[in-house]
Amino acid sequence: MDISACELSEVSFISIESICPLFQVLILHNNELRSLVPKGCDIGTLATLKVLDLHENKLTSLPEDIGKLTSLQILNVEKNRLKSLPPSIGDLQLLQTLNVKGNCLCELPFSIGSLSSLRTLNVSDNNIVQLPKQLAYIRTLETFTLDAAMMTYPPSSVCVEGTESIQRFLCSEVVIEYCPPSQYLLPVLEHDCGKQDTNSFDSLEEAWKNKFSNYEKRKEEKQQQKLDFERHLEEKQKEHTQLFLMNIAHKESMLSSVRQEQERLEHGVSQQQKVQDAERMLMLEKVRQAEDDISSRINNMLMDNNRQKKSAAFFQALEEDRIRMEHLAAITQEEANSLRKKEVAGQLFYGVFLVLFYLVTTLQQIIAWKCTMEYFDRKFDRVMSLQLLDKSKAITQIIQEEEMQKAAFQALQLQKDAVHNYIRDQIKLIEDDLKQLTKLEIKRRNLDTENLQEFLVEQRSALSGMLQQLMKQRDQREQELRQVLVEMQLKSDSNQQNYWMIQYQRLLNTKPLTLRMQEAGVETGLVNMLCKLSAQHYLPILVHHKVTTESLRHMKSSDLKKLGIHEIGVQKALLNWAQENNPETSVPMASPPLTPSLLPNAIVFHAPSSPVTPGTPVTPSAPSPVEGPGISECVVCMEAAAQIIFLPCGHVCCCQVCSGALQGCPLCRSTILQCVRLYHG
Repeated sequence: MDISACELSEVSFISIESICPLFQVLILHNNELRSLVPKGCDIGTLATLKVLDLHENKLTSLPEDIGKLTSLQILNVEKNRLKSLPPSIGDLQLLQTLNVKGNCLCELPFSIGSLSSLRTLNVSDNNIVQLPKQLAYIRTLETFTLDAAMMTYPPSSVCVEGTESIQRFLCSEVVIEYCPPSQYLLPVLEHDCGKQDTNSFDSLEEAWKNKFSNYEKRKEEKQQQKLDFERHLEEKQKEHTQLFLMNIAHKESMLSSVRQEQERLEHGVSQQQKVQDAERMLMLEKVRQAEDDISSRINNMLMDNNRQKKSAAFFQALEEDRIRMEHLAAITQEEANSLRKKEVAGQLFYGVFLVLFYLVTTLQQIIAWKCTMEYFDRKFDRVMSLQLLDKSKAITQIIQEEEMQKAAFQALQLQKDAVHNYIRDQIKLIEDDLKQLTKLEIKRRNLDTENLQEFLVEQRSALSGMLQQLMKQRDQREQELRQVLVEMQLKSDSNQQNYWMIQYQRLLNTKPLTLRMQEAGVETGLVNMLCKLSAQHYLPILVHHKVTTESLRHMKSSDLKKLGIHEIGVQKALLNWAQENNPETSVPMASPPLTPSLLPNAIVFHAPSSPVTPGTPVTPSAPSPVEGPGISECVVCMEAAAQIIFLPCGHVCCCQVCSGALQGCPLCRSTILQCVRLYHG
């Protein structure tokens, strides 16, 4: 009976005792069976069953009395959910094929050794790691399939060799002699044939025998295919090994080329560093020239101010002349009136003719005097308008000069402020390191070096965080300096003239720290060394403790740390400098680099020291190597140079034009929270 793939959840016809004895082959695979026999039914009704196919169901267990199927020869329960086999399975004396592949079995029952006719056993795709010793009593076992790599007993090395090796091992464990299965199969087959002669269903048995022989042939063919497959797999493994060795050789050659490229790049960086030192000296010379130009401009401004003072004195003199002329004009009119009255009173006795004549004469004099006064008034008004115009121009020029003086003082204050200079230098170093890290990360990504890529990402993340913190400190320091300017502005509201010019001159006249230290008695070579290391803030410490070159030769890093010099690079540089300047040493010792230990096959990045708050001693780190002639280009337009730092990721990969439309970094796809512009040169 074949009722496979019918979605059955139980087999109810087993309870019909008149039908079950007719079955010899029962096929129930690809159903939904959870139990073979319904409750209240006896499996003994299927005693004549020879083939039972139950693969691909949902069976969790077999009936405890499955041993009643005394005629069963083939039992297939592949791909179910069996967790154990019942002990009564050992009563199936005629069972020749048992397939329990793809279940949840952890062990086999000891009674399995009683299957005296078993020829094929498949226990693969289970959780079985140990085999019972009773399997040695199955002398007819020809094919035994299991997961050899998982086995602990017998060892996997024995299981890999095949069924015969397993049986020999188990026979040696139970101290019996191993005999090939061929010696025991003849009685089984003869017993099987005897039963078939007595069976009333001869035709069915003959058909089943043919099927079984075909099955054996197919099994042998599959066995041969398995051997061919194993041989082919072994050849593939050999080819894979050869390819793996070739890959290792290729990788070593690539690493050697990368190492050579790294050495060449380091040599180029050292050359570029020398060029930068020369450029720095040239820049310092230009700064000195700029200061001289500013001094000359200030002198010119002072001369202009003196000229303005002289012009103001001239205008004051003109104003006094005008007042004096008005006063004289008023006195002349009063005297003319008095004289006219006297003449009228004294010459009244003269005739009307004389009076009229005098009046006409007087009238002519008055008209002439009045014309003269109008001319002087017009001239005075013109002079006053010119004076007011010159005065307004002078006031505007003075205000502009005062603003210029204030701006110049603010610029010089920022230039002379040590904390602001340190923060600015640190930001410049971090920007250069981020540019070089981004360029190297793109190159390493093309070479697919994952280990170094992770190191670069860590370095870039650390530099990005330090850059953000330094930018905050720079803004804070500039705010403090602006507050100082506001306070000075309040003081400049008094009547003191050229307040900003005086403050600018005071700031220029301030002695440098190195000159003050030289006046305090510190050695010139030591002062120059600290200036070269950008560690001038340690000079007061050396002055306080009276440290000299001779005492430095007898010190260690721990002694300098106790004095207050905590930077390891500065400590090593001072100690090496003291040893090199030792007159007793014939050969100068090479000063070790101020950089940390180098990672193999990686470029050295001079990471700036930890950011400090304004007011604390600061030391700029060693300048990082700037890129050579090949500045990294924009990864978007592939034309312009990269000019923008994306934060918080720290990549320098876009120009200013392309970065405006971006919301995420083109390299790491992280969100852009802030963009920092780089200025080359």
